[in-house]
Amino acid sequence: MKNIILFDNQRREQLLPFTFTRPICEIRVGALTIREKWANQLNGRVSFITQDYLSDKYDITISEVNYLVNGAVLPNPELCSLISQMEGGQAMLANGELIAAVLDRGQFNRLMYDDIEELDSFEIAVSMFKRLNHIWDIFLLNGEAILTDFDLLTKGKTSKKLSNTNTVIGANNLIFLAPGSRVEGATLNTTEGPIYIGNNAEVMEGALIRGPFALGDSGTVKMGAKIYGPTSAGPHCTLAGEMKNVVMFGHSNKGHEGYLGNSVIGEWCNLGAGTNCSNLKNNWKPVKIWDYCSQKFEQTDQLKAGVFMGDYTMTGINSMLNTGTVVGLCCNVFGGGYAPRYIPSFSWGGQGNLATYLPEKAFEAIERMLAIKEVALSPEDRLLLLKIFEETSGFRNQDGQQPADVMPSGLSEKEKKDSTSPE
Repeated sequence: MKNIILFDNQRREQLLPFTFTRPICEIRVGALTIREKWANQLNGRVSFITQDYLSDKYDITISEVNYLVNGAVLPNPELCSLISQMEGGQAMLANGELIAAVLDRGQFNRLMYDDIEELDSFEIAVSMFKRLNHIWDIFLLNGEAILTDFDLLTKGKTSKKLSNTNTVIGANNLIFLAPGSRVEGATLNTTEGPIYIGNNAEVMEGALIRGPFALGDSGTVKMGAKIYGPTSAGPHCTLAGEMKNVVMFGHSNKGHEGYLGNSVIGEWCNLGAGTNCSNLKNNWKPVKIWDYCSQKFEQTDQLKAGVFMGDYTMTGINSMLNTGTVVGLCCNVFGGGYAPRYIPSFSWGGQGNLATYLPEKAFEAIERMLAIKEVALSPEDRLLLLKIFEETSGFRNQDGQQPADVMPSGLSEKEKKDSTSPE
Protein backbone atom coordinates (compact mmCIF):
# COMPACT_ATOMS: atom_id res chain seq x y z
CA MET A 1 0.00 0.00 0.00
CA LYS A 2 1.27 3.45 -0.91
CA ASN A 3 1.93 6.05 1.80
CA ILE A 4 -0.02 9.06 0.50
CA ILE A 5 0.43 12.49 2.07
CA LEU A 6 -2.16 15.04 0.96
CA PHE A 7 -1.08 18.65 1.47
CA ASP A 8 -2.99 21.91 1.70
CA ASN A 9 -2.03 24.55 -0.83
CA GLN A 10 -2.50 28.31 -1.04
CA ARG A 11 -6.18 27.82 -1.91
CA ARG A 12 -7.04 26.91 1.68
CA GLU A 13 -8.24 30.44 2.49
CA GLN A 14 -10.36 30.48 -0.67
CA LEU A 15 -12.13 27.39 0.68
CA LEU A 16 -13.12 28.83 4.06
CA PRO A 17 -15.33 28.34 6.04
CA PHE A 18 -15.01 24.62 5.28
CA THR A 19 -11.25 24.50 5.85
CA PHE A 20 -11.51 26.05 9.30
CA THR A 21 -12.09 22.55 10.65
CA ARG A 22 -10.47 20.24 8.09
CA PRO A 23 -7.71 19.93 5.49
CA ILE A 24 -8.78 20.65 1.91
CA CYS A 25 -8.79 16.93 1.09
CA GLU A 26 -11.51 16.24 3.68
CA ILE A 27 -14.00 18.27 1.64
CA ARG A 28 -16.72 16.12 0.10
CA VAL A 29 -17.22 16.43 -3.67
CA GLY A 30 -19.54 13.79 -5.03
CA ALA A 31 -20.21 10.71 -2.92
CA LEU A 32 -16.70 10.68 -1.42
CA THR A 33 -14.27 13.12 0.13
CA ILE A 34 -11.14 13.97 -1.85
CA ARG A 35 -9.13 11.92 0.66
CA GLU A 36 -11.34 8.88 0.10
CA LYS A 37 -10.96 9.24 -3.66
CA TRP A 38 -7.14 9.28 -3.50
CA ALA A 39 -6.98 6.37 -1.04
CA ASN A 40 -9.19 4.33 -3.38
CA GLN A 41 -7.66 5.25 -6.72
CA LEU A 42 -4.00 5.16 -5.61
CA ASN A 43 -4.54 2.20 -3.27
CA GLY A 44 -2.92 3.71 -0.23
CA ARG A 45 -3.16 5.04 3.32
CA VAL A 46 -3.56 8.80 3.67
CA SER A 47 -2.14 11.30 6.13
CA PHE A 48 -1.96 15.08 5.98
CA ILE A 49 0.09 18.25 5.79
CA THR A 50 -2.18 21.00 7.03
CA GLN A 51 -2.38 23.95 9.41
CA ASP A 52 -0.59 23.56 12.74
CA TYR A 53 -3.78 23.88 14.77
CA LEU A 54 -5.35 21.03 12.76
CA SER A 55 -2.34 18.72 12.92
CA ASP A 56 -3.26 17.06 16.23
CA LYS A 57 -6.42 15.70 14.61
CA TYR A 58 -5.00 15.33 11.10
CA ASP A 59 -1.44 14.14 11.59
CA ILE A 60 1.26 13.02 9.19
CA THR A 61 2.90 9.64 8.63
CA ILE A 62 6.26 9.57 6.88
CA SER A 63 7.65 6.34 5.44
CA GLU A 64 10.60 5.33 3.28
CA VAL A 65 8.57 6.07 0.10
CA ASN A 66 6.01 8.89 0.20
CA TYR A 67 3.52 10.01 -2.43
CA LEU A 68 3.02 13.70 -1.79
CA VAL A 69 -0.19 14.91 -3.50
CA ASN A 70 -1.95 18.28 -3.76
CA GLY A 71 -5.10 17.92 -1.64
CA ALA A 72 -7.16 20.32 -3.78
CA VAL A 73 -6.83 18.08 -6.86
CA LEU A 74 -9.47 15.48 -7.69
CA PRO A 75 -7.93 12.21 -8.89
CA ASN A 76 -8.72 10.56 -12.19
CA PRO A 77 -7.37 7.34 -13.77
CA GLU A 78 -4.96 9.12 -16.13
CA LEU A 79 -3.47 11.25 -13.35
CA CYS A 80 -3.20 8.30 -10.96
CA SER A 81 -1.49 6.22 -13.64
CA LEU A 82 1.13 8.94 -14.14
CA ILE A 83 1.74 9.26 -10.41
CA SER A 84 2.07 5.48 -9.99
CA GLN A 85 4.75 5.46 -12.68
CA MET A 86 6.80 8.24 -11.06
CA GLU A 87 10.18 7.35 -9.59
CA GLY A 88 11.71 8.56 -6.36
CA GLY A 89 12.84 12.19 -6.51
CA GLN A 90 10.39 13.15 -9.26
CA ALA A 91 7.90 16.01 -9.00
CA MET A 92 4.85 16.70 -11.16
CA LEU A 93 4.01 20.36 -11.76
CA ALA A 94 1.21 22.23 -13.53
CA ASN A 95 2.07 25.83 -14.39
CA GLY A 96 4.80 25.62 -11.78
CA GLU A 97 2.48 24.43 -9.00
CA LEU A 98 3.33 21.17 -7.27
CA ILE A 99 0.73 18.49 -8.02
CA ALA A 100 2.55 15.38 -6.84
CA ALA A 101 6.00 14.13 -5.87
CA VAL A 102 7.55 10.80 -4.88
CA LEU A 103 10.04 11.27 -2.06
CA ASP A 104 12.11 9.18 0.29
CA ARG A 105 12.35 10.22 3.93
CA GLY A 106 15.35 12.48 3.43
CA GLN A 107 13.94 14.20 0.35
CA PHE A 108 10.65 14.76 2.17
CA ASN A 109 12.39 16.45 5.11
CA ARG A 110 14.37 18.70 2.77
CA LEU A 111 11.23 19.60 0.79
CA MET A 112 9.66 20.85 4.01
CA TYR A 113 12.33 23.56 3.93
CA ASP A 114 11.33 24.51 0.37
CA ASP A 115 14.31 22.79 -1.22
CA ILE A 116 12.70 21.52 -4.42
CA GLU A 117 15.72 22.18 -6.61
CA GLU A 118 17.06 18.63 -6.31
CA LEU A 119 13.86 17.06 -7.63
CA ASP A 120 13.48 15.93 -11.23
CA SER A 121 10.44 18.00 -12.20
CA PHE A 122 8.16 17.68 -15.20
CA GLU A 123 5.08 19.65 -16.30
CA ILE A 124 1.60 18.41 -17.12
CA ALA A 125 -1.31 20.32 -18.61
CA VAL A 126 -3.80 21.86 -16.18
CA SER A 127 -6.55 20.40 -18.37
CA MET A 128 -5.57 16.90 -17.19
CA PHE A 129 -7.34 17.28 -13.86
CA LYS A 130 -9.97 19.17 -11.88
CA ARG A 131 -9.33 20.91 -8.57
CA LEU A 132 -11.00 23.12 -6.01
CA ASN A 133 -10.11 26.77 -6.41
CA HIS A 134 -13.19 28.34 -4.78
CA ILE A 135 -16.03 27.16 -2.56
CA TRP A 136 -18.51 27.19 -5.44
CA ASP A 137 -16.36 24.63 -7.27
CA ILE A 138 -17.63 22.10 -4.72
CA PHE A 139 -21.12 22.07 -6.24
CA LEU A 140 -19.91 22.81 -9.79
CA LEU A 141 -17.78 19.62 -9.82
CA ASN A 142 -20.31 17.54 -7.92
CA GLY A 143 -22.03 15.94 -10.92
CA GLU A 144 -18.86 14.68 -12.56
CA ALA A 145 -17.56 13.50 -9.19
CA ILE A 146 -20.72 11.48 -8.47
CA LEU A 147 -20.31 9.65 -11.80
CA THR A 148 -16.70 8.72 -10.96
CA ASP A 149 -17.51 7.77 -7.36
CA PHE A 150 -20.48 5.63 -8.44
CA ASP A 151 -18.11 3.47 -10.49
CA LEU A 152 -15.62 3.26 -7.59
CA LEU A 153 -18.25 2.35 -5.01
CA THR A 154 -20.06 -0.25 -7.12
CA LYS A 155 -17.16 -1.96 -8.89
CA GLY A 156 -17.32 -5.71 -8.31
CA LYS A 157 -20.42 -5.39 -6.10
CA THR A 158 -24.03 -6.39 -6.59
CA SER A 159 -26.88 -4.02 -5.77
CA LYS A 160 -29.63 -5.03 -3.40
CA LYS A 161 -32.82 -5.73 -5.37
CA LEU A 162 -35.04 -2.70 -5.84
CA SER A 163 -38.60 -3.17 -4.58
CA ASN A 164 -41.39 -3.13 -7.16
CA THR A 165 -43.13 -0.43 -5.09
CA ASN A 166 -40.78 2.06 -6.76
CA THR A 167 -41.07 3.74 -10.14
CA VAL A 168 -37.89 3.83 -12.26
CA ILE A 169 -37.37 6.21 -15.17
CA GLY A 170 -34.23 5.35 -17.11
CA ALA A 171 -31.81 2.47 -16.66
CA ASN A 172 -32.22 0.21 -13.62
CA ASN A 173 -28.50 -0.66 -13.63
CA LEU A 174 -27.70 2.96 -12.75
CA ILE A 175 -29.37 2.47 -9.37
CA PHE A 176 -27.26 0.88 -6.63
CA LEU A 177 -28.63 -0.04 -3.22
CA ALA A 178 -25.98 -0.94 -0.65
CA PRO A 179 -26.62 -3.57 2.06
CA GLY A 180 -29.22 -2.62 4.62
CA SER A 181 -30.67 0.20 2.52
CA ARG A 182 -34.44 0.66 2.21
CA VAL A 183 -36.23 2.30 -0.73
CA GLU A 184 -40.01 2.05 -0.98
CA GLY A 185 -42.59 3.95 -2.99
CA ALA A 186 -40.09 6.39 -4.54
CA THR A 187 -39.64 7.67 -8.09
CA LEU A 188 -36.04 7.32 -9.27
CA ASN A 189 -34.90 8.93 -12.54
CA THR A 190 -31.48 7.92 -13.92
CA THR A 191 -31.70 9.54 -17.34
CA GLU A 192 -29.22 12.25 -16.31
CA GLY A 193 -27.04 10.17 -14.01
CA PRO A 194 -26.81 7.31 -11.49
CA ILE A 195 -28.37 7.03 -8.03
CA TYR A 196 -26.39 5.54 -5.14
CA ILE A 197 -28.00 4.69 -1.79
CA GLY A 198 -25.50 3.84 0.96
CA ASN A 199 -25.43 1.20 3.68
CA ASN A 200 -28.47 1.30 5.99
CA ALA A 201 -29.77 4.46 4.27
CA GLU A 202 -33.48 4.97 3.65
CA VAL A 203 -35.52 6.67 0.92
CA MET A 204 -39.08 7.06 2.13
CA GLU A 205 -42.29 6.79 0.13
CA GLY A 206 -43.21 9.64 -2.18
CA ALA A 207 -39.64 10.87 -2.65
CA LEU A 208 -38.75 12.11 -6.15
CA ILE A 209 -35.06 11.78 -7.03
CA ARG A 210 -33.31 12.67 -10.29
CA GLY A 211 -29.68 11.58 -10.65
CA PRO A 212 -26.88 12.03 -10.36
CA PHE A 213 -27.49 11.52 -6.66
CA ALA A 214 -25.58 9.91 -3.81
CA LEU A 215 -26.83 9.30 -0.26
CA GLY A 216 -24.24 8.27 2.31
CA ASP A 217 -24.43 5.49 4.86
CA SER A 218 -27.35 5.74 7.33
CA GLY A 219 -28.75 8.77 5.51
CA THR A 220 -32.46 9.49 5.09
CA VAL A 221 -34.57 11.02 2.32
CA LYS A 222 -37.90 11.90 3.89
CA MET A 223 -41.41 11.50 2.45
CA GLY A 224 -42.26 13.73 -0.49
CA ALA A 225 -38.74 15.13 -0.93
CA LYS A 226 -37.96 16.60 -4.36
CA ILE A 227 -34.26 16.20 -5.15
CA TYR A 228 -32.65 17.30 -8.40
CA GLY A 229 -29.15 16.18 -9.33
CA PRO A 230 -26.37 16.60 -9.04
CA THR A 231 -26.84 16.33 -5.28
CA SER A 232 -24.85 14.34 -2.74
CA ALA A 233 -25.01 13.88 1.01
CA GLY A 234 -22.48 12.25 3.31
CA PRO A 235 -23.23 9.75 6.08
CA HIS A 236 -26.07 10.30 8.57
CA CYS A 237 -27.66 13.21 6.65
CA THR A 238 -31.39 13.90 6.46
CA LEU A 239 -32.86 15.40 3.27
CA ALA A 240 -36.34 16.84 2.73
CA GLY A 241 -38.15 19.59 0.84
CA GLU A 242 -36.73 20.75 -2.50
CA MET A 243 -33.00 20.49 -3.24
CA LYS A 244 -30.95 21.02 -6.38
CA ASN A 245 -27.17 20.77 -6.90
CA VAL A 246 -26.34 20.55 -3.20
CA VAL A 247 -23.42 18.99 -1.31
CA MET A 248 -23.87 18.07 2.35
CA PHE A 249 -20.71 16.85 4.07
CA GLY A 250 -22.14 14.58 6.78
CA HIS A 251 -24.32 14.39 9.92
CA SER A 252 -26.36 17.40 8.74
CA ASN A 253 -30.13 17.79 8.59
CA LYS A 254 -32.50 19.47 6.19
CA GLY A 255 -35.48 17.62 7.56
CA HIS A 256 -38.35 19.89 6.50
CA GLU A 257 -39.84 21.86 3.61
CA GLY A 258 -37.91 24.72 2.05
CA TYR A 259 -35.67 25.27 -0.98
CA LEU A 260 -31.91 24.73 -1.07
CA GLY A 261 -29.99 25.09 -4.34
CA ASN A 262 -26.39 25.43 -5.55
CA SER A 263 -25.23 25.19 -1.97
CA VAL A 264 -22.66 23.51 0.27
CA ILE A 265 -23.50 22.50 3.84
CA GLY A 266 -20.78 21.40 6.28
CA GLU A 267 -20.97 18.79 9.03
CA TRP A 268 -23.38 18.77 11.98
CA CYS A 269 -25.58 21.55 10.57
CA ASN A 270 -29.34 21.77 11.08
CA LEU A 271 -31.70 23.77 8.87
CA GLY A 272 -34.91 24.66 10.69
CA ALA A 273 -38.34 24.05 9.18
CA GLY A 274 -39.11 26.43 6.32
CA THR A 275 -35.51 27.58 5.85
CA ASN A 276 -35.25 28.87 2.28
CA CYS A 277 -32.21 29.76 0.22
CA SER A 278 -32.08 31.99 -2.83
CA ASN A 279 -29.67 30.82 -5.53
CA LEU A 280 -30.51 33.28 -8.31
CA LYS A 281 -30.80 37.07 -8.38
CA ASN A 282 -33.97 38.52 -9.87
CA ASN A 283 -31.90 40.80 -12.09
CA TRP A 284 -29.96 37.74 -13.39
CA LYS A 285 -26.60 39.29 -12.54
CA PRO A 286 -23.62 37.16 -11.42
CA VAL A 287 -23.45 36.52 -7.69
CA LYS A 288 -20.92 38.10 -5.35
CA ILE A 289 -19.89 36.27 -2.19
CA TRP A 290 -17.80 37.09 0.86
CA ASP A 291 -14.07 36.50 0.45
CA TYR A 292 -12.14 35.72 3.63
CA CYS A 293 -8.84 36.87 2.08
CA SER A 294 -9.89 40.33 0.89
CA GLN A 295 -12.53 40.75 3.63
CA LYS A 296 -15.11 41.97 1.15
CA PHE A 297 -17.63 40.66 -1.37
CA GLU A 298 -15.99 39.43 -4.58
CA GLN A 299 -17.42 38.51 -7.97
CA THR A 300 -17.87 34.79 -8.64
CA ASP A 301 -18.96 35.04 -12.30
CA GLN A 302 -21.59 32.45 -11.34
CA LEU A 303 -25.23 33.04 -12.21
CA LYS A 304 -26.30 30.67 -9.42
CA ALA A 305 -24.91 30.39 -5.91
CA GLY A 306 -26.87 29.67 -2.75
CA VAL A 307 -25.54 29.24 0.77
CA PHE A 308 -22.13 28.07 2.00
CA MET A 309 -22.46 26.97 5.63
CA GLY A 310 -19.66 25.95 7.98
CA ASP A 311 -19.82 23.11 10.51
CA TYR A 312 -22.07 23.12 13.60
CA THR A 313 -24.30 25.92 12.30
CA MET A 314 -28.08 25.96 12.77
CA THR A 315 -30.94 28.03 11.37
CA GLY A 316 -34.26 28.77 13.06
CA ILE A 317 -37.73 28.20 11.65
CA ASN A 318 -38.53 30.12 8.43
CA SER A 319 -35.00 31.51 8.09
CA MET A 320 -34.33 33.29 4.77
CA LEU A 321 -30.86 33.01 3.28
CA ASN A 322 -30.04 35.39 0.45
CA THR A 323 -28.18 34.66 -2.78
CA GLY A 324 -24.52 33.86 -2.15
CA THR A 325 -24.69 33.76 1.65
CA VAL A 326 -21.56 32.65 3.52
CA VAL A 327 -22.07 31.46 7.10
CA GLY A 328 -19.16 30.51 9.33
CA LEU A 329 -19.10 27.66 11.80
CA CYS A 330 -20.85 27.42 15.17
CA CYS A 331 -23.55 29.97 14.28
CA ASN A 332 -27.18 30.12 15.42
CA VAL A 333 -29.10 32.05 12.77
CA PHE A 334 -32.72 33.14 13.35
CA GLY A 335 -35.14 36.07 13.13
CA GLY A 336 -37.32 37.76 10.54
CA GLY A 337 -36.19 38.96 7.13
CA TYR A 338 -33.10 37.98 5.18
CA ALA A 339 -30.07 37.04 7.27
CA PRO A 340 -26.83 38.91 6.48
CA ARG A 341 -25.00 37.61 3.41
CA TYR A 342 -21.87 37.16 5.49
CA ILE A 343 -22.15 35.79 9.01
CA PRO A 344 -18.85 35.31 10.88
CA SER A 345 -18.18 32.16 12.84
CA PHE A 346 -19.61 32.05 16.37
CA SER A 347 -22.47 34.45 15.59
CA TRP A 348 -25.92 34.51 17.23
CA GLY A 349 -28.95 36.20 15.68
CA GLY A 350 -30.09 37.44 12.30
CA GLN A 351 -30.92 40.55 10.34
CA GLY A 352 -29.44 43.65 11.99
CA ASN A 353 -28.85 41.83 15.25
CA LEU A 354 -25.75 39.63 15.33
CA ALA A 355 -23.91 39.03 18.58
CA THR A 356 -21.05 36.75 19.55
CA TYR A 357 -22.12 33.18 20.23
CA LEU A 358 -19.80 32.45 23.15
CA PRO A 359 -18.10 29.04 22.86
CA GLU A 360 -19.48 27.66 26.12
CA LYS A 361 -23.05 28.42 24.93
CA ALA A 362 -22.35 27.04 21.46
CA PHE A 363 -20.88 23.87 22.95
CA GLU A 364 -23.99 23.30 25.08
CA ALA A 365 -26.20 23.31 21.96
CA ILE A 366 -23.74 21.21 19.97
CA GLU A 367 -23.50 18.61 22.73
CA ARG A 368 -27.29 18.32 22.93
CA MET A 369 -27.49 17.86 19.16
CA LEU A 370 -24.72 15.23 19.14
CA ALA A 371 -26.30 13.40 22.08
CA ILE A 372 -29.38 12.68 19.96
CA LYS A 373 -27.06 10.77 17.62
CA GLU A 374 -25.33 9.16 20.62
CA VAL A 375 -22.10 11.00 19.82
CA ALA A 376 -20.04 13.15 22.16
CA LEU A 377 -18.08 16.33 21.38
CA SER A 378 -14.53 15.12 21.93
CA PRO A 379 -12.00 17.17 23.94
CA GLU A 380 -9.94 17.29 20.73
CA ASP A 381 -12.78 18.89 18.75
CA ARG A 382 -13.65 21.24 21.61
CA LEU A 383 -10.07 22.50 21.71
CA LEU A 384 -10.03 22.83 17.93
CA LEU A 385 -13.18 24.98 17.97
CA LEU A 386 -11.77 27.17 20.75
CA LYS A 387 -8.66 27.79 18.64
CA ILE A 388 -10.84 28.74 15.68
CA PHE A 389 -12.88 31.09 17.91
CA GLU A 390 -9.68 32.89 18.84
CA GLU A 391 -8.40 32.88 15.25
CA THR A 392 -11.64 34.37 13.86
CA SER A 393 -12.14 37.02 16.53
CA GLY A 394 -10.88 39.66 14.08
CA PHE A 395 -13.91 39.02 11.85
CA ARG A 396 -16.15 40.44 14.61
CA ASN A 397 -16.06 43.92 16.13
CA GLN A 398 -15.91 44.57 19.85
CA ASP A 399 -19.71 44.25 20.13
CA GLY A 400 -19.54 40.80 18.63
CA GLN A 401 -21.17 41.96 15.43
CA GLN A 402 -19.85 41.72 11.91
CA PRO A 403 -18.32 44.78 10.24
CA ALA A 404 -20.74 47.65 9.63
CA ASP A 405 -20.20 47.62 5.89
CA VAL A 406 -21.94 44.24 5.60
CA MET A 407 -24.77 44.95 8.06
CA PRO A 408 -27.60 44.21 8.04
CA SER A 409 -27.88 42.28 4.79
CA GLY A 410 -24.44 42.51 3.21
CA LEU A 411 -25.82 44.46 0.24
CA SER A 412 -25.08 47.91 -1.10
CA GLU A 413 -28.04 50.31 -1.28
CA LYS A 414 -28.31 49.61 -5.00
CA GLU A 415 -28.17 45.85 -4.48
CA LYS A 416 -30.85 46.04 -1.80
CA LYS A 417 -33.25 47.20 -4.49
CA ASP A 418 -32.60 44.02 -6.49
CA SER A 419 -34.65 41.49 -4.59
CA THR A 420 -33.70 37.85 -4.87
CA SER A 421 -35.64 34.60 -4.95
CA PRO A 422 -35.21 30.89 -5.49
CA GLU A 423 -34.95 29.65 -9.06
